[in-house]
Amino acid sequence: MSTEQAVKGPASYFPSIEKNYGQSIQHWLTLLDNVKDQPHMAQVGFLKTQHGIGHGHANALVAYYRAQK
Repeated sequence: MSTEQAVKGPASYFPSIEKNYGQSIQHWLTLLDNVKDQPHMAQVGFLKTQHGIGHGHANALVAYYRAQK
């Protein structure tokens, strides 16, 4: 029996995000600093339109980012 907890919530998308877009999660979180004062969906839009990230992955990154602030 493993004592490790399964990753849940937005962070569960992180391995797929790193694989699909070739950048570390920290890279994307740093980019979100540029739009930190914008609403959630504007931040999602920034990742989608400016960086080509799919909606689900962008939403997960923004949700994680906002939870850390």
